[in-house]
This record gives sequence, structure tokens and C-alpha cells, in this order.
Amino acid sequence: MSRRILIVVGHPDPSPDRLCRGLAKAYGEGAEKAGHAVRRVDLATIDFPMLRTMQEFEHGAVPDSLKEAAEAILWAEHIVFVFPLWLGTMPALLKGFLEQVMRPGTAFAYPDKAGSLPRTLLRGRSARVVVTMGMPSFVYRLWFLSHGIAGMRRSVLRFAGISPVRETLFGMVAGSSDATRAKWIGQMRKLGQLAR
Repeated sequence: MSRRILIVVGHPDPSPDRLCRGLAKAYGEGAEKAGHAVRRVDLATIDFPMLRTMQEFEHGAVPDSLKEAAEAILWAEHIVFVFPLWLGTMPALLKGFLEQVMRPGTAFAYPDKAGSLPRTLLRGRSARVVVTMGMPSFVYRLWFLSHGIAGMRRSVLRFAGISPVRETLFGMVAGSSDATRAKWIGQMRKLGQLAR
């Protein structure tokens, strides 16, 4: 069955040589080949302001430069985030993007009465978080407990109702061989075909 897929590239460097862009491209190619509808958002190509106040987060409008991306999140049935691990978590550009588009009224709703929990508004969607890193991925999982990705999974995606959230981690990327990178690209292409 065909799915609507949004691919968000969260690498701040717009260079086409970045591994994140190759992984995202392969996922999209695999998905399109399998008949899925694909939209792409590359954050390095979008200029948008950072949020600075709670008032702005709760009552401000999504910037014009991000309206198409915010609409794509509502359109998507499956969202793929591809980014490098920086200081143990996502780059600030991706965090700033999520703060802009995962607002009240879009991703969640505040409770109608005191003591109630917020309502999730993005139920029925799934996600995959694809992360490249300099350290071995097993070290990030076991020693650091994937803390940066766990925060994104729990506090942003699942909080908005997105589930399941799957992860693909690629470690030791700086010293990886062409053969290893080709294997990773193939893995992403297969995941795209499966829309997982």
C-alpha cells in the first residue's frame, strides 16, 4: 500500500557531498520506486528565525518560509529525519525547526481543563530517525543511552502522537570506506521501499 512520506534533512551544511544528503536521497529513491508519494525538506536551504518566547511559541504564526514544511508534516503518514549527531543530539537548526512547526494546535493541544494531559494531534503517523555520528553507534546506544535521540523520540515525536519511531544509526562515518557507505545507501534505499 502506498504511503505519504516526508523526508527532513537536518544537516546545516548545504554541501551535496554530506552523507546525510546521500542517505536521504537513497531513501526517497527507494520510496518513489515502490510507488510511495515523497516530499522533501532540506533545512540548510531554508532561512527561518528561532523562537525566543513562550508567547511566540503558543500564539505566533509559523514563519512563511516554513509554512510548506508545516503543511507537509500534516500531509505525511511517515516522517524520516536525517541528521548528524552534534554534541550528542540534533543540530540546533533541526531543533529550531521542530520548535517552529510542532506548535500547539498542530502537534498537540493544551488540555481543556486543569489537571488534564495535553492531547496529541499527530496520531496515525510513524517516523524514522536516521543519525550519522563519529563514534561507534553501539557506544552511543550503550554508554550514552542514545540520550539526544531519546529526547527527540519521547519529548517531540511521541508527545505529538507519532508512533512507532524507529532509529537507524550510522557510526564511525569519518573513516568509513566507500564500500561501507555504499552498503548504508543500499540499506536506506530498502527502508524507503518498505516506507519504514
